[in-house]
Amino acid sequence: MVWTPRLTVAAVVERNNQFLIVEEAINGIATLNQPAGHVEDGESITDAVIREVMEETAWQFNPQSIIGIYRWVHENGDTYIRVAFSGQVDNHNTNAILDPDIDAVHWFGTDELRQPSFQPRLRSPLVLKCIRDYQAGCRYPLEILQDVI
Repeated sequence: MVWTPRLTVAAVVERNNQFLIVEEAINGIATLNQPAGHVEDGESITDAVIREVMEETAWQFNPQSIIGIYRWVHENGDTYIRVAFSGQVDNHNTNAILDPDIDAVHWFGTDELRQPSFQPRLRSPLVLKCIRDYQAGCRYPLEILQDVI
């Protein structure tokens, strides 16, 4: 059997002690996640996170560092490799049309996200893991990502 992990990116954005979170329906259930998505063919990992944040939130994302690279195996057996970035957003385009999968964009505090009522709504355990690592000061230079063409 060929192993085909899915390469994804996510942005951890904090402002005023709140984190940028998107709400999307997964199988009809409201689910919370960082702005995140798959790296497209021919796209750099950094360009992918900038694109995903814009498509899902209408914010311009400025990556500053990498929080971590995570492997997570979904209960269905799919493996995801997530590169999580920290950075800031600016230039919010209030006229942008968001990705059709996005139902809402929120700013939530860590305490809210850790509440038991929020836990079932998190898209994966990676949501809080990335925030915890960000809060712990995990930061790696963007230059560790290299495209060799």
